[in-house]
Amino acid sequence: MVNIFFRIIFSFLLVMLLLLLLMNDKVALGQDGDPVGSTQGGGGREMVPALFIFGDSLIDNGNNNNLPSFAKANYYPYGINFNGGPTGRFSNGYTCWENMLFKNISELLGLPLIPAYSEASGAQVLHGVNYASAAAGILDITGRNFVGRIPFDQQIRNFQNTLDQVTDNLGASDVSNAIARCIFFVGMGSNDYLNNYLMPNYNTKNQYNAQQYADLLVSEYSRQLTTLYNLGARKFVLAGLGRMGCIPRILAQYQMDRCSEEVNQLVMPFNANVKTMINNLNANLPGARFTFIDIARMFEDLLTNYRSYGFSVIDRGCCGIGRNGGQITCLPFQTPCANREQYVFWDAFHPTEAVNIMFGRKAFYGDQSVVYPMNIQQLASL
Repeated sequence: MVNIFFRIIFSFLLVMLLLLLLMNDKVALGQDGDPVGSTQGGGGREMVPALFIFGDSLIDNGNNNNLPSFAKANYYPYGINFNGGPTGRFSNGYTCWENMLFKNISELLGLPLIPAYSEASGAQVLHGVNYASAAAGILDITGRNFVGRIPFDQQIRNFQNTLDQVTDNLGASDVSNAIARCIFFVGMGSNDYLNNYLMPNYNTKNQYNAQQYADLLVSEYSRQLTTLYNLGARKFVLAGLGRMGCIPRILAQYQMDRCSEEVNQLVMPFNANVKTMINNLNANLPGARFTFIDIARMFEDLLTNYRSYGFSVIDRGCCGIGRNGGQITCLPFQTPCANREQYVFWDAFHPTEAVNIMFGRKAFYGDQSVVYPMNIQQLASL
């Protein structure tokens, strides 16, 4: 009996030792110990190890919450989190690219929801991090009216901090191989127009015409993206600028019943320059794959054919004050419109969840008329 007892104890201790060794073993980028398809995961096989996100309020999921900033959405009726509290997302549910990445594309890629940099820690970063910040721009000076924000250059430095953290835990070789297979989504440039060039307290408009300003922005943009490449990034998804002359804020400011072609024409050189930049980077950076999402074309199609997509209101925000619901954006505890699924715009600047879902699917599955030279599904499969 004593021998049997000690054999049982020995077997138990051996099993526990093996379990401890397995638990303490290093995990790879893109793996946090959860089984694929677990409640925390995306529900399918991981197509890429991780997703890293850079941008502005169209993507910010809470990085500004603890900053001394006027560019926050951590109050009702903006998006709510799983605990019933406000998220800091600038939409009625998921923000434009949050929806694309978090609700739709993340699931299609087999990834869980991507945490904000300000909240991510430990194993959470292994599936990716969102560095986006409302009011941020390509230029550091952009968005200063809102005080606190995290410009693109600082977002890149924050990524380097994450990279250092992961490298310390996993080793440089493993991380380098994994990073090259991750997707880097970047959506920058809107604020460089809305909260810089078009602001009366900036002198930018007097210094540059539309083409000169686009040249300046894309020169900086190219440098910043090359920095990410030098840190190991290889698969990039860049979102172009939308039809900014059609947002409620511009309609209210210019007192127009239809889109401001002056503003739409202003941002066109930026999109054209970004397409040229992508071609150059694809040709000159070995192993790099850049793809461009044509948001302007998506919006043009939507605003032309909005009724066929199930929308009825295209010229005002669901939650806002004044002309076009765009003179003052959605205020804390303001009651939004009751039929938000029929609105293209949620507030003075941002699209509704219904639009976000549609654009997200087009970015993932679309043809070269809206995403060039390949869609996100094709990029992830490389």
